[in-house]
Amino acid sequence: MGRLETVVSLLLLLAGAYFTVKTRFVQVRRFLPSVRAFFCGGAENGRTVSPFEAAATSLAATIGTGNIAGTAGALLLGGPGAIFWMWVSALLGMALKYAEILYAMRFRRRTAGGGFAGGPMCYIERGLPARWHFLAPAFALCAALAALGMGNMAQVNTVAESVVTAARALAGGLSDRAARRIALLTGVAVALLIGRAVLGGSKRVGHAAALLVPLMSVLYIGGAAVVLLGRAEAVGPALLAIVRGAFSPEAALGGAAGITLDQAFRVGVARGVFTHEAGLGTAAIAHAAADGAAPERQALYGIFEVFLDTIVMCTLTALVVLVSGVPLDFGSDAAAGSIVAAAFATRFGGMGASLLLALLLLLFAFSSMLSFSLYGAQCAAYLFGPRAVRPYLAAYMGLCVLGAVAPLALAWRVSEVLNMCMALPNLLALVLLSRQQTKRPPERSSGGRGAAL
Repeated sequence: MGRLETVVSLLLLLAGAYFTVKTRFVQVRRFLPSVRAFFCGGAENGRTVSPFEAAATSLAATIGTGNIAGTAGALLLGGPGAIFWMWVSALLGMALKYAEILYAMRFRRRTAGGGFAGGPMCYIERGLPARWHFLAPAFALCAALAALGMGNMAQVNTVAESVVTAARALAGGLSDRAARRIALLTGVAVALLIGRAVLGGSKRVGHAAALLVPLMSVLYIGGAAVVLLGRAEAVGPALLAIVRGAFSPEAALGGAAGITLDQAFRVGVARGVFTHEAGLGTAAIAHAAADGAAPERQALYGIFEVFLDTIVMCTLTALVVLVSGVPLDFGSDAAAGSIVAAAFATRFGGMGASLLLALLLLLFAFSSMLSFSLYGAQCAAYLFGPRAVRPYLAAYMGLCVLGAVAPLALAWRVSEVLNMCMALPNLLALVLLSRQQTKRPPERSSGGRGAAL
């Protein structure tokens, strides 16, 4: 798996660099407009998905447990330098996600209900010659499976671990049997909530995401700020360790952890992709549903999404862990969630930190799982027709229960492999689209001052 991760990680960085040049550094030129687009998004119209609701759906998927447990796991497996490579992945990924959303808007289709649907399947079939159309089902298959792993099992697994940790803090200890029962009940409860929510389709998911994303972002940023302000003198050295660790892991860790430069790079890029999803094509599915937005304006949301998710949220997690002084067992990410809880406990106390993280992880995971259930269902419908949606969602709920009690390391590994496989057809399609003049469907609206592709 290490070789596959390395190859695809390099491809993602190269694709991000390619679109950075192709768009003339759109993530730099249009960063402030992307911020304004997010905070001044289109108003809800009550019938279809608004531009902001589409962006919130995409952001709900990216702001998940990867921001907490995934970032802590990156620290443990790749050292502080892995965070630097997460930054690089995010900076280049901003242009990549911009391109994904732009093509999704240009080549989307109208649904029978009067709304819009699209994503990589549509921009492959409607934008590329017939000889490349095999990429569409290849992507849909990988995405449907990835939604079950990355967007489901890995998310609920971390929630269950956090709930068990909180229960231990409240009860003063738990037996292994009781912990397994609590994890199982957590999975069942989350599965039932997901099943109830997804029946309303993309509109209900978008509305829920528009409410959850601002709430959970403010809560997490505020909690992390409290920890960092209490150890402000350690923030500078922590940032220095991140930069030094990217190029000399041995120096940053004192030479005791055995982490190599290749390991820091692989882990950082893989976990970065897991959290911001640039290059995977998932954001294209969410944004294609937006009604009333010009393609170039809607694509601006992608820049800010990556910034908020990785540059802000993941960096805060890394800094909280590094400044807290909590001992880190490098080489294994089995206790990633517990380490974050211990770091927050240095300011909030053991019980307070456990309860805060349990609440945050529940919000993060629930919003991510809502979005990924929508992604997976749309891919299943593309592959097997509309009748496949309900069986797919039933499988999604069943794996949610299984994911709550499965080993965390297995859930993360499966998710990362599926991420890598999912990126390949999407990256090829994006590059092919950018290198040819294609007749665009008449429904496409032009406008805005984004970057032409």
